[in-house]
Amino acid sequence: MSAQTAHGQERVVSSPTPTPFPPYPNHWRSLPRVFVHQARASWTKSAMVDSTGQARTYGRLLIESIALARALNRGMLEGEYVGIFLPPTVPTAVANIAVSLTGRVPVNLNYTAGEAVINSSIDQCGITTVITSKRALDRFKLTPKGKLVLLEDIPKRITKFDKGLAFALARLLPIFLLGLFLPGLRGDRRDKTATVIFTSGSTGEPKGVVLSHGNILSNIHALGRHLDFLEDEVVLGILPFFHSFGFTVPLWAMVCLGKTAAYHFNPLDSRIVGNMCQEHKVTLMVSAPTFVRGYLQRCDDEQFETVRRIVLGAEKLKPELARDIQARWGTVPLEGYGTTELSPVVAVNVDHDLTTPDGRKVPGNRPGSVGRPIGGTSVKAVDQETGADLPIGEVGIIHVKGPQVMRGYLNKPEQTAKVLRDGWYSTGDLGKVDEDGFLWITDRLSRFSKIGGEMVPHERVEAAIRQAAGVDESSVAVTSLPDPKRGERLVVLYTGLGAKGPKEVCQELGNGEMPKLWLPGPDDFLNVNVIPILGTGKLDLTRLRQIARERMEA
Repeated sequence: MSAQTAHGQERVVSSPTPTPFPPYPNHWRSLPRVFVHQARASWTKSAMVDSTGQARTYGRLLIESIALARALNRGMLEGEYVGIFLPPTVPTAVANIAVSLTGRVPVNLNYTAGEAVINSSIDQCGITTVITSKRALDRFKLTPKGKLVLLEDIPKRITKFDKGLAFALARLLPIFLLGLFLPGLRGDRRDKTATVIFTSGSTGEPKGVVLSHGNILSNIHALGRHLDFLEDEVVLGILPFFHSFGFTVPLWAMVCLGKTAAYHFNPLDSRIVGNMCQEHKVTLMVSAPTFVRGYLQRCDDEQFETVRRIVLGAEKLKPELARDIQARWGTVPLEGYGTTELSPVVAVNVDHDLTTPDGRKVPGNRPGSVGRPIGGTSVKAVDQETGADLPIGEVGIIHVKGPQVMRGYLNKPEQTAKVLRDGWYSTGDLGKVDEDGFLWITDRLSRFSKIGGEMVPHERVEAAIRQAAGVDESSVAVTSLPDPKRGERLVVLYTGLGAKGPKEVCQELGNGEMPKLWLPGPDDFLNVNVIPILGTGKLDLTRLRQIARERMEA
């Protein structure tokens, strides 16, 4: 694309022609159909394991999923949407696949959120049945509303005949006839709803993101080509299935592409994660920087000897953490980017060469960027004020277009219209596209405060405070509160400032080059026991602001 400058000269704007989207195989019509084909082709191969000792080959996974789907369809489920209140384990994966085979829509509920948020998700979807377990209810101390179907009670509903029939359907019946027994394979199409993922709530009230089978399949298909998965790939599955990346990659991408997933339900259990990587020879770690920092501090390096690639997202990868990972584990971490509304992957750095829009070969990893967009994806930067496309290299709001763009927010047409226009999704993130098509994210628009009419970036202030105090990024977080004089004021939550106090840090900030308007005062610093983060590893921005408000009011 091109546009005219004020002087009439042509300039290239940052929405290059996307890499062609690879054509689908004929059977890629729905997630469960692709899984069935892959399970038949990979019958004896390991499909998934977890930290509780559960393990499934593809053959056994298909048989169990069919048996469970038929049992659930005998009066245990009601309505189109089915809640799943379980952490990422093998039985949770089986439950998701089985619900899809029934022709219903699995909705994984955020067990790290409060009961009010969970029940709001249930109400928004009209969920009447929730699949859970006694252990999950005891662990999370929450009880979702509606009829609960406990995993512990299901086996007695499955007879020997059910098991025999499931084996026959899984192993012997031609796949084109399976729809006679499994509604999820009857009239399946890529435009049908596959799931509803509720946004993390890091910037406000969670919204239900409606993703189709085509949205997720496109992400799986393009990401598989972009990352070039290994034949013996074993991915670490520590992100919950209520998170879009956890749902798309460790769950569905693995079973659709014939790879292996190793699940653990708590990414903060560093020692267990290390043991999982060593025992199951994990080759691909997909995580957030917050979690990996814990593994570096608490695990032995030899536990990660088989990890060939580390893909990090959800928050900015700091250069010092990247250096530590490479020095300790001998692996260069690859930063990626995505959002729930984009199924979720937009771009990711890779460990092999890529071809630029003008046909040149360049290294696929450009540190500091979040990589080149995956196949079929267009990215551009847009001016905040005018909405005009910006030239390559200029910072604006990042817009994305491609087959992974969500269908919309559930029952929220006005909020959908605010972020979707002409097929382009406005991410709310600030960034730029360089001359080789690599995407650079500079900040979240929502992580700005407007102070005295000027936009103040929270991440820049956090970085300056960390440098002044000599502490790492897990020790400091900046939020904001309304201020009657200047519009907003910054509030700094910290767990430690090294050997300094807030007054000394502020003095050092004042001697630096940061604009005076951006500087918090000593009274704006609040000491806390822990910086709140979400189950996905992102800062819990809502909780940050809540803590700041409560402490300041007190």
